[in-house]
Parts: sequence; structure tokens; C-alpha cells
Amino acid sequence: MPAHRSTALAFLALLTGGMAIGFAGIFMRLSDVGPIASAFWRMAIAAPILWCWALSVRRVDAAAGKRIDFSRGLVWAGLFFAGDMASWHLSLHYTTVSNATLLSNFAPVFIALWMWLAHKMRFERIFLVGLVCTLAGAVMLVGPNAGLGDQKLGGDALGLVSAVFYAGYQLAIKEARSQYSTARLMAWSSTITALALLPFALASAAPFWPGGGAGWMTLLTLALVAQIGGQTVIAYASAHLPAALSSVSLLIQPLTATIAAWLLFNEVVGAWQIVGGGLLLFGIVLSKRGS
Repeated sequence: MPAHRSTALAFLALLTGGMAIGFAGIFMRLSDVGPIASAFWRMAIAAPILWCWALSVRRVDAAAGKRIDFSRGLVWAGLFFAGDMASWHLSLHYTTVSNATLLSNFAPVFIALWMWLAHKMRFERIFLVGLVCTLAGAVMLVGPNAGLGDQKLGGDALGLVSAVFYAGYQLAIKEARSQYSTARLMAWSSTITALALLPFALASAAPFWPGGGAGWMTLLTLALVAQIGGQTVIAYASAHLPAALSSVSLLIQPLTATIAAWLLFNEVVGAWQIVGGGLLLFGIVLSKRGS
């Protein structure tokens, strides 16, 4: 396949995956189980499907020199992703889908700050400009919730916490991406994440088991659309695209979530928050270019 056609397909997959993840918050809201339980079922339902894929390409992976064994890095990836899923699903329970999704996209900024603190990495000036824009956008986004009580602000805080965990997840899988195929990497991370979430989902006072066929269908859709059609497709596309181009998924995900939440849940986003959200995403793109 020509290089330009391969890049075009990967970019299309990136946009599709970003839109799919944008619907994750919608299906979580429609679920009749608790927030952590919905995160668990998202992983538990997706894992067997991903393992069928991973096992079907086992020989291809071996021929390509990819690892098919288990490693400690996979454990860290699964644990960080469990923290991301738990905090983000909880944030959706307390704040708007738009705020939770936008604030979770802070991950690239936290990664850059960690690289600066731990590895003394230097950044271009554009990174500092992006950081200021991102922080200003976050303040504008969260500001209107300050007068709506601690619950809203707590949900926003959980959205930021999820970004910290997702940054850890991305750092944990950095080396794994070159060692494992997308299929095996996603199969292991989904399995470990599900196992880590299970005790917390069972201990929660919120319902663990869906109430009926409609509840199971919502969770199945969450797993197929968000985890397989979203995370997995983006993981594949990112391996075939430059990092700057991959940042486009940051823009399509919250846009999809905001429009869907407005249509389905009548979640109105004020002009101040629209400007803040746009500034936050613009700052993240600048930060990624300068890091």
C-alpha cells in the first residue's frame, strides 16, 4: 500500500477512534450500574474480544519480532489505566460530560512536566505558551462550577486526576508499544485494568449487575464503541502517524462528547466555558509541539 494512502487510512482511523471515545461518557451516563462498575464492565467485555484478536495474530507477532510473553510494564499500564477509568467514570457522575472529557485531556501536559522534573528535559518556548493557555482555559472551564457547590468542583477535580493516571498509563506503555503488537498490548491492559477495578466495583454501594437486557446492551455498546472502537483504534493509528497529527484526536473527542451531551442530556455549555475549552485544547496542542 502506498505510504500516502496508509497515512490517510491511519488518520481516518484516528478521527473515528476519537469520536468513539467521545461517546464513552454518554454510554456511561445511560448505564444502570455504578460508575466504577461501568468502567469494569467496559474492560471485562472488551478483553475476551481483544484476546481473540491477539491470539489470532500470534504467529504474525512472532514473525515480526514482537513479544508475546508477559512483562512488568504491562502491569503498570493496566494499573494506571484502572486509575484513569475509575476517576474519569466517577467524574462523569458529578460534573458535565464536557468538563470531564476536556479536563481528562490534560494528560500531555502532565507527561511533559514529569519529563522535565524526572529527566531534566528542556522545552521550546512554545511549550510554556501552551502551558499558560492550558491553565487559563482550565480556569475558565471550571470557574462557572464554583458557584454550583462542591459536588461539581469535585467532579472537575476527578477529571484532572484521571489525566494524571492517563499520563502514567502513556508513560508505562511507551516502551511496550515498540515491543508488543497493538492487539496484545490492548488485550493485556484491558484484562489487568478489569481485574484492578473489580474489587472496587464490588465494594461500591452502587449497583454492580445490570438490571436487564437493556442494561447489558448499554455496557456492550460502551465496550465495543469506547474501548475497542476508540482506545484500540487510536492505539493503532498513533503508531502510524506523527505525534503532532495524532493530537487532532484531542480536538474531536471533547467536541463529540459536548455535542452528544447537549442533544441527549440537555447539558448547556456557556460561552465562557466554550472559550475556555477551546483555549485548553489549543494550549495542549502547543504544549505537545514544544515538548
